[in-house]
Amino acid sequence: MCGIYGSTIPYNNIQVKEKLERSNFRGPDKLKFDSFGDDKSVVFGHNRLAIIDLDERSNQPFTYQNKIHLVFNGEIYNFKDIKDNLLEKGYTFNTTSDTEVICAAYLEYGEDCVHHFNGMFAFVIYDQTKNIFFGARDRLGQKPFYFYHNGKDFEFASQLSVIQLHHSNLSISKKAISLYLAWGTIPDPYSIFNEIQKLPAGHSFIFDLNSTTLTQKTYWDIDYKAKKPFKGSYKEATTILDNTLKDAVSKRLFADVPVGVFLSGGVDSSLIAALATKSTNSKVKTFSVKFNEEGFDESVYAQQVANHLQTDHHVIECNYEEGLDLIKNFCYYYDEPFSDSSAIPSMLLAKYTREKVTVALSGDAGDESFLGYHRYNWMNKKRKMYFLPFFIRKACATLLNLSSNKRLNIIANVLSYKNENELYLAYSSSFNQSWIKSDIDIHDLIESKYLTHKKKNLLERISDFDIKCYLNWDINTKVDRATMAYSLEARAPLMDYRVVDFARSLPTRFKFKGQTQKRILKDVLYKYVPEHIFDRPKSGFGMPLAKWFRTDLKEYVLAELSNDNLKQIPGIDAKIVSKYIKQHMDGSWDYFPIIWQLLVLKQWLDNNGKGYEII
Repeated sequence: MCGIYGSTIPYNNIQVKEKLERSNFRGPDKLKFDSFGDDKSVVFGHNRLAIIDLDERSNQPFTYQNKIHLVFNGEIYNFKDIKDNLLEKGYTFNTTSDTEVICAAYLEYGEDCVHHFNGMFAFVIYDQTKNIFFGARDRLGQKPFYFYHNGKDFEFASQLSVIQLHHSNLSISKKAISLYLAWGTIPDPYSIFNEIQKLPAGHSFIFDLNSTTLTQKTYWDIDYKAKKPFKGSYKEATTILDNTLKDAVSKRLFADVPVGVFLSGGVDSSLIAALATKSTNSKVKTFSVKFNEEGFDESVYAQQVANHLQTDHHVIECNYEEGLDLIKNFCYYYDEPFSDSSAIPSMLLAKYTREKVTVALSGDAGDESFLGYHRYNWMNKKRKMYFLPFFIRKACATLLNLSSNKRLNIIANVLSYKNENELYLAYSSSFNQSWIKSDIDIHDLIESKYLTHKKKNLLERISDFDIKCYLNWDINTKVDRATMAYSLEARAPLMDYRVVDFARSLPTRFKFKGQTQKRILKDVLYKYVPEHIFDRPKSGFGMPLAKWFRTDLKEYVLAELSNDNLKQIPGIDAKIVSKYIKQHMDGSWDYFPIIWQLLVLKQWLDNNGKGYEII
């Protein structure tokens, strides 16, 4: 896990070093950069977090056979298998790292090398013979990749702020702000700057240094049209999933540094912890977060799982003062607006986990692949409303909107959408857009195709949509920045593409039957942990911001989001937002998500937005 950088823009060495120092938290073990090409016009840089082959021989930028140069962020979990195949083909290796294997795989397979990689990665190869950059981002977008291309120059990095530093040709994107206010994050391929983009997940690219042209292509996608349905029995599917997960966990336990597991006590993390204990003879270290506020402390459930699995368990207490400090410095690590408030406890979890281990396994992606979120059950119930003709629903909505009762207004809103797809787009973004002033269609995204096709039922379509959107834009961003802030590598076995592909092929009833969500995943879990431990409602990973905004953080919120300050925030109706803040403070309604979004946006603009035009 590291930070990568590269550019054809002629920065001087001091500027390049400052760029790399900006993201030094991603890889504190070694900062290195070098120039390549006949005219030394290509600069590659790297912040290394040493995980596999700790020797300096594996430092990057890495040169292989004097032909290609590589900077790489992430892990290739099956690199030993690839290496064995390449050894048979006559390749030689001087390290025990996956870095060198990427280089050899590129020489052997060319652009198709990405199909051989099972991992999380963002990398760029400078092929000096062809005078091209070849790069790729992993299938599910676990590792970030930002780039700038103006038709001539090309610059890339793991963090947007690295490109931003010493850059003289950037403007803030009005569209990105509108998308952020609706989605809570900035969707791929956009960034907060018009001139900087994200490489979409599952994509590769070639930048030709001779013609200065950039081409991108999709090398992987989920089977969203159900072309390869699973034909076996439920029992067969359970066995396959169990074995696939065992292998996914086992591969992710390999490292030359200490490894642990994030354990919330929920289904997904408990399953990963259980399989980790089965895959190693040493005692597994597990970590959870504890809040003292009622309704936010799930640590007792994590402790029950840890006791059963006999792990070396560590409980991290989240206190108000430390949380406040992270809130006030949030944008330094999340260096474009991002408003998933669970990022704060994620950062605290990462901070203290790093004191014991350098790698931690997580349970991310179980809900998306196996239909675990509350909203899937909610949508399953609400879809019955759409059996009624639209004109009848519209008439009912009109009547309900006459009421001053906000809950009836919400029902009216649900009834007013033309179909379930539009309802889910609104649910996933922002039902209430009255406070957002925008002239763009915030739902006009290429990912809409995962909702609108007719090959799958509603639950499968929204699951596909979440894998491509929520998992990529939100969860992966949250986890990458939170863990990298403290130089901790997070690995997610449930994001092994084999697991995702298999889940996409399964009949819905294998995942969601009656009121049982994540059915097949739970049945695998119950082989290792007693079912009664999980006989409780599902809970999320959050923090008590709604309460804090009314108490300890009230003065901070009112100062930051005063009427005058609200008028300076682009893309919002300051008058409506001011009313929402008052209603939150008097307890008549809970508007903490909007308040948090605006606090984050204002902080980013205060720290990063000065001197930039918003267009």
